[in-house]
Amino acid sequence: IMMDPKTGHILALANRPDYNPNKQEGVDEKARLNLAIQAEYEPGSTFKIVSVAGVLNEGIFSPDSRIGCENGFWAWCKLRDHHAYAELSVNDVLVHSSNIGVAKLAARLGDDRFYEYMHRFGFGDQTGIALPGEIKGTVKPPYLWTSISMTRMPMGHEVTVTPIQMAAAFSVIANGGMLMTPLVVQSVTDEHGKVVKSYAPNAVRRVISTKTAEQVRDALIEVASKKGTAKDAQVPGFVVAGKTGTAQKLVGGRYSNEKSVCSFVGFMPAEDPAFVLLVLIDDPKAPREKSVGGLVAGPVFSRISERAAAYLGLQPTEPVPAETIIAKG
Repeated sequence: IMMDPKTGHILALANRPDYNPNKQEGVDEKARLNLAIQAEYEPGSTFKIVSVAGVLNEGIFSPDSRIGCENGFWAWCKLRDHHAYAELSVNDVLVHSSNIGVAKLAARLGDDRFYEYMHRFGFGDQTGIALPGEIKGTVKPPYLWTSISMTRMPMGHEVTVTPIQMAAAFSVIANGGMLMTPLVVQSVTDEHGKVVKSYAPNAVRRVISTKTAEQVRDALIEVASKKGTAKDAQVPGFVVAGKTGTAQKLVGGRYSNEKSVCSFVGFMPAEDPAFVLLVLIDDPKAPREKSVGGLVAGPVFSRISERAAAYLGLQPTEPVPAETIIAKG
């Protein structure tokens, strides 16, 4: 999904598998779904923007505040990080995608405020996009949570979202804090080219302050740098901001070590975004150690964004490496 974060206009949307509507016989029912609005999935680490934005917006922490990360294993709730950190700044909790760090941030928000911020970002509610069959995902109210829900939801488990919700949520960060209704039609014209109906951008609500959006954006820029988890999402000549997501899939009521949903959601140019782009890959056919958002979805984001930048006439803001120019002729 490619979305203009300032207006909510959907610039591009594609699903696989697809089918030829002229040949209905024998079509798999899954191919008939508009997965952008009807696929329900646990988002994994892309969901971490909710907790980080929440604590910054409430003034509980600053980006430089330090959070204890238990050296990679939080025993009481059996929560692990991919790498062991004694502590991280709030900024680096997002950059290094710490499950323990983000769980502690959400705990400081508290049940009610964390639940509120999930809904502020649009999760658990339909976006209102003018396409049939949109679902709203699942965000359970606090009275249905278990004793460890507040350690799992912040990292994108125990909640389900749709791709269009996630694209809209990242647009909040990209546009300075506003949740926009996704729009698939800008205007309708008659046979003479006269506009008979237009659809103006619709701001649903302010989710976070402009300052908070900028602080989260700065962390997301580092995610897509050599320091972060999404080096392969970089686009020559542009500063990219974004977040990786890797969520184990539920199979038979248990989280599978073999099946996952990998994603990358980002925007560019980071400081004045022309688009937000979500790439979501369900059950990638890659070795287990490589089935992560940064390695699977990040490169797809990079290739699509590079072509989109050329199509939209975006001017590079960073030096383009000489080897890139030579490789492209």
